[in-house]
Amino acid sequence: MRANYRMQRLYLPDDLSAGAEIETTREQAHYLAHVLRMREGSELLVFNGRHGEWLAEIAGVAKKSARLAVRTLTRPQTPQPDLLYCFAPLKQGRLDYLVQKAVEMGAGILQPVITQHTQVPRIGLERIEANIIEAAEQCGIISIPIVREPLKLERMLEIWEEGRRLVYCDEDAPGNNPLPALSALAGRKLALLVGPEGGFSEAERAMLRALPFVVPVPLGPRILRADTAAVAALALIQASAGDWRA
Repeated sequence: MRANYRMQRLYLPDDLSAGAEIETTREQAHYLAHVLRMREGSELLVFNGRHGEWLAEIAGVAKKSARLAVRTLTRPQTPQPDLLYCFAPLKQGRLDYLVQKAVEMGAGILQPVITQHTQVPRIGLERIEANIIEAAEQCGIISIPIVREPLKLERMLEIWEEGRRLVYCDEDAPGNNPLPALSALAGRKLALLVGPEGGFSEAERAMLRALPFVVPVPLGPRILRADTAAVAALALIQASAGDWRA
């Protein structure tokens, strides 16, 4: 069932059920009352990533919170997408963009990866989670993607999940067309790895290429920025081997 894009959506961490009344945060109340100009009696959609999407009504607005009355289920809970997105963190503005687009493109798990050329020493997981929520609210997503604690590339590969193939964007892969390699992965459990702004080191490239579960793919004749490569690769995976094929 497709999302209703005409109605405002709001993420709530609370349990959702018919008849429940929920208090929003101060920030959410300000957004509803002063940005969206919603008033008592206004309707919106709410979700929590566990109990589906519900129609709710604003039952009252105060300075510190708004009170929402949950009415009826509009969409049942959907399963978590199985696509794992592994990325070397970028500088903050581009990282925000990267996270939002990964959520929009159907990533179910986000795994920050520390590589030799990663230029971001500290990763704000709370900010990443806030970007995930914002993207889910805007794009009709019900299942909230999970963000994991950062791992060094070597450690991530050591504990890799058996049976999951890792698509690795490799600027030195032969040819320009990634579709033959990706199409052969249809129906498999997949992950995508996109490197940092400086690319992977030669040692990291050799390590990745030596692993049987890694699938190196090119991304055309031009060198792409890391955030551009992420969006392009996610679109290609979904179209050739992912949920765009359904």
